[in-house]
Amino acid sequence: MNPSPLIARRYLFARKNISLISTLTSISIAGVTIGTALLIVVLSVFNGFFDLIKNMLLAYDPDIRIEASFGRDMHLSENQLDFLHSHPSILVISPFAEGRALISHRGDTYKVAIVRGVDQQTFPDMVSLEVDFSGAPFDLGVHDRTPGMLMGRALMGQLGLQKGDEVALLSAQSIQRSLTQFSGPRLFNFDLRGVYMMDEMYDGSVIFVDKRAAQRLFNMRTAISGVDIKLTNHELAESVKQELITFFGDEFNVRSWYDLQKPLYDVMNLEKWGAFVILMIIVIVAALNIVGSLTMVVIQKTRDIALLLSIGFRQRDIRNIFLRQGVYIGIIGCGIGGAIGLVLCWLQDTFGFVKLAGAEAFIIDAYPVAVSAFDVTLVLIGSLFLCLAASLYPAIRASSVTISDALRYE
Repeated sequence: MNPSPLIARRYLFARKNISLISTLTSISIAGVTIGTALLIVVLSVFNGFFDLIKNMLLAYDPDIRIEASFGRDMHLSENQLDFLHSHPSILVISPFAEGRALISHRGDTYKVAIVRGVDQQTFPDMVSLEVDFSGAPFDLGVHDRTPGMLMGRALMGQLGLQKGDEVALLSAQSIQRSLTQFSGPRLFNFDLRGVYMMDEMYDGSVIFVDKRAAQRLFNMRTAISGVDIKLTNHELAESVKQELITFFGDEFNVRSWYDLQKPLYDVMNLEKWGAFVILMIIVIVAALNIVGSLTMVVIQKTRDIALLLSIGFRQRDIRNIFLRQGVYIGIIGCGIGGAIGLVLCWLQDTFGFVKLAGAEAFIIDAYPVAVSAFDVTLVLIGSLFLCLAASLYPAIRASSVTISDALRYE
């Protein structure tokens, strides 16, 4: 039987003659507990905000978007289309034609907006927009020789438009063609048939029309600007993206939902792991207390160490005794801190005790929480490693004690 664990627990938890050692040990455990709990709570809050923003963006952004690497227009061959349709992870394929156009109503020129021509059959399955249509649920087809248009409520309010108004669009291609043919630019009329709502992070300047109408507007003939893809699970985006890159080659640019909003997602991840590094300082301070408390234990137990050496303990056994004390402190602190952190996350997620300032202007009223098993594991392992590292110096010092030095002054 190895007596090292028993001796380590006795040194750590037995009543000590020097009260300062007990105080430092308690401070160490408290520091690890607080640091672990804070790390789990803060990282979970960052995860909650990340998931919230991601879900808001994925209501409009596709899981994967394929565009031409060079030029504006692209064509997909039958073989490429068959590959997309036969892929087991691809749920919806929606081609689109996109460009910028000048909005005009009753002779007044307003502003430049992004016009996206979409496939009426697949587009409703691709996005999750709150849409208000006059008549059919989603109808951008031609009625009375005029195609339909779907405009954002914010943009419609800025321009003073109402549903049913006739709006003209003027593209840069029309202007360029008029200059070369010495004729007036051609205006394309659309019926403002529907209104959609988008989250405030979008400016709502995207106008949706039928794909064929957009192709005529931008003089694209049968070309498209790209293809939006919805997967069975958006978490598969990176693996499917690599498959598509391998299949399509350099001729096409394949981007995942993360790539489409990469600056925003990168900033959020940077903030999260920056907070992780800063809060780990609390655990590091607790680990420094472990160095002090265990070093004082070594000084107090020098005679005991010499006695253990005299009855056959090796230096490695002495070192393991003090390493185990650091591990025990880490296990206690991480266990209690982890439990407290998880309970606080559950309470916030269930009851939303901590409210957001100015929540009346946001879509949620309390801080969102999303616990990640990877983050919890990383916090617990990191804290435990720091406790073990902090006990290394006292353990080495204890193992360097010799019998003659310990008993010299006895």
